[in-house]
Amino acid sequence: MTIQHEGGQTASPQAKSLLGGAMIIAGTTVGAGMFSLPVVGAGMWFGWSLVMLVGIWFCMLMSGLYLLEANLHFKPGASFDTLTKETLGQFWRVVNGLSIAFVLYILSYAYISGGGSIVNHSLNSIGVELPQSVAGLVFALVLAAIVVISTKAVDRITTVMLGGMVITFFLAIGNLLIEVDFSKLAQSDSQASYLPFMLAALPFGLTSFGYHGNVPSLVKYYGKDGAKITKAIFIGTGIALLIYVCWLVATMGNIDRSIFPDIIAKGGNMGVLVAALSDVIESTWLNNLLTLFANLAVASSFLGVTLGLFDFLADLFGFDDSATGRAKTAAVTFIPPTILGLLFPNGFLIAIGFAALAATIWAVIVPGLLAYKVRKLYPNSDGFKVPGGNGIIWLVIAFGVITAACHLLAMADILPVYK
Repeated sequence: MTIQHEGGQTASPQAKSLLGGAMIIAGTTVGAGMFSLPVVGAGMWFGWSLVMLVGIWFCMLMSGLYLLEANLHFKPGASFDTLTKETLGQFWRVVNGLSIAFVLYILSYAYISGGGSIVNHSLNSIGVELPQSVAGLVFALVLAAIVVISTKAVDRITTVMLGGMVITFFLAIGNLLIEVDFSKLAQSDSQASYLPFMLAALPFGLTSFGYHGNVPSLVKYYGKDGAKITKAIFIGTGIALLIYVCWLVATMGNIDRSIFPDIIAKGGNMGVLVAALSDVIESTWLNNLLTLFANLAVASSFLGVTLGLFDFLADLFGFDDSATGRAKTAAVTFIPPTILGLLFPNGFLIAIGFAALAATIWAVIVPGLLAYKVRKLYPNSDGFKVPGGNGIIWLVIAFGVITAACHLLAMADILPVYK
């Protein structure tokens, strides 16, 4: 079987590595957002956090597959703008575009906040102290320079960072897992219900499984091989789920539950969580590994998000790739989130929550609507179709609506914060 690509070239889908696609999905999914999971899961603790993660993984897996189903009715290379315009109309095209831009901007700010926090923690270990806002500014300026230089520079730096992340994660987490106190995982308190804490945590779990921007890229990479892309998405998100479960075991199995209210009171930022882990780890070498992993995680996340925002804005405003054009693009890309980082240096958790609010549109609701509409438009199509009928589509859409509502309820202080 061959796939016809634009330009008349053919390519065998079997020639493309399944592992490569799965790693793209896993690498995009896993990032600095995982540092929010133990903090927002403190109210329901380990057991219910695990249930929540599996449920969110399923819904986000299905929404990605619905996006794939719709994408396969278009030429490889078609992305969100084309899909929404041709299938759902101008209204959803605008809403979806605005939600993508908002997510990229707010995540850029979140990673400046998280980056400043973890840089501060790293500097404190060698006796250097900076205001949180200044640490965030230094973090943003250094990494922004890499993005402005070129996409190739981001590619090379990110590749090195991802390699370092894998090594430091498994060395640090491996040692933390050995030290787990399972009695801590089973801790409970007198809370009457864990459900409100689970609802409050849904937006953070959703953000931690965001990979949907890569689905059109996989269609372009593999051609219209729906089965192979499905396997790549399943394996990639499955790897992310496994990493998150290990992270919850490592953190909640080493930090006593009674410590988390203090972590939350300090803003729940990355550096605060890593500092709490450092307090219970006796090995300096292990502390350094964990700190290095946190630095690499937030830096690679920041580079990936801001590169996407940089290219999106360059295309939107028509800025060229000259030095002047890239300077203009850099200004509109980095100045707004950096100013937010200076004004609100401890907004990591808040920003992740807002990112989830917008992500419910383009990563959950819109993919479900796209799949529903293409099934109406092509009722006799014998191409790729996600199993489960329309009932699962409405379940996924309902998950997106409920998650958005939960964020708004949390903002209104109707849903609780663990204290």
